[in-house]
Amino acid sequence: MPLNIPSRLPAVDVLRKENIFVMDSERASTQEIRPLKILILNLMPVKITTETDLIRLLSNSPLQIEIDFMHAESHTSKNTPIEHLMTFYKTFDEIKTQNYDGMIITGAPVEKLDFEDVNYWEEVKKVLNWSRNHVTSTLHICWAAQAGLYHHYGIPKYPLEKKIFGVFEHFNNHPQNPIFRGFDDIFYVPHSRHTEVRAEDILKNPALTLLSESPDSGVYMVMARNGREFFITGHSEYSPNTLDVEYKRDIAKGLIIDLPQNYYKNNDATNEPLVRWRSHANLLFTNWLNYFVYQETPYDLENIH
Repeated sequence: MPLNIPSRLPAVDVLRKENIFVMDSERASTQEIRPLKILILNLMPVKITTETDLIRLLSNSPLQIEIDFMHAESHTSKNTPIEHLMTFYKTFDEIKTQNYDGMIITGAPVEKLDFEDVNYWEEVKKVLNWSRNHVTSTLHICWAAQAGLYHHYGIPKYPLEKKIFGVFEHFNNHPQNPIFRGFDDIFYVPHSRHTEVRAEDILKNPALTLLSESPDSGVYMVMARNGREFFITGHSEYSPNTLDVEYKRDIAKGLIIDLPQNYYKNNDATNEPLVRWRSHANLLFTNWLNYFVYQETPYDLENIH
């Protein structure tokens, strides 16, 4: 997919070296196409890594996309240079009068806190409320999935006795849903979290559809409002080495952490990760963009409601 992104964004050079096609804003301006407008609320601490992971997956379709990045103004990021935020990011006040074809809200390393104790929770609630009338379809990832389910539908999260950490088999409960177009019967997803939402709570709510789950990692994908909202508890966007970096970082800190399950070849951390989720991840994002954003969004974004 030709992505219309700032030419100086660090992800551009990384992805071009991976032979992934990206289009900077200068070239995109010469194409007479109404691009899809996608907003990414990036709540992850190392924002440049998350930008690259998401752009990698959004680049796999013939449509042109224009991306705006947003950060939480009520939180000071310690792991991303302020110059990067000032150059490439917007605040909610700067975008709240606009409409978007699609939106992605990332995870955040605050899942052990009650939602109300997160210092940017009030801002996140404003964005969640705003998205319902200003975005055609919103993809909530990991903590954002739990946050959206809690805020919109009252679904609680529960602490886990042991962190879910690794790459797990998943099944889809609604194979005819377009989000699963091209999926195998079993597909793999990385997870890294200390909390969960439970299937029994979701199944009690008629507004929610439990699309996919795993016998090992539980609820994976929930849909609401006919695809206007997706809630995904895993990290399909992760690059091959993300869990490896997290595992070795925690080992270096002296923390007690299990080896990520089903991740290293022969379950040996001296080996390279065995990547089994990349095809599913590309299908997930391509299907979401095609069937729930491009096919559903009005040509005039002012008509989103």
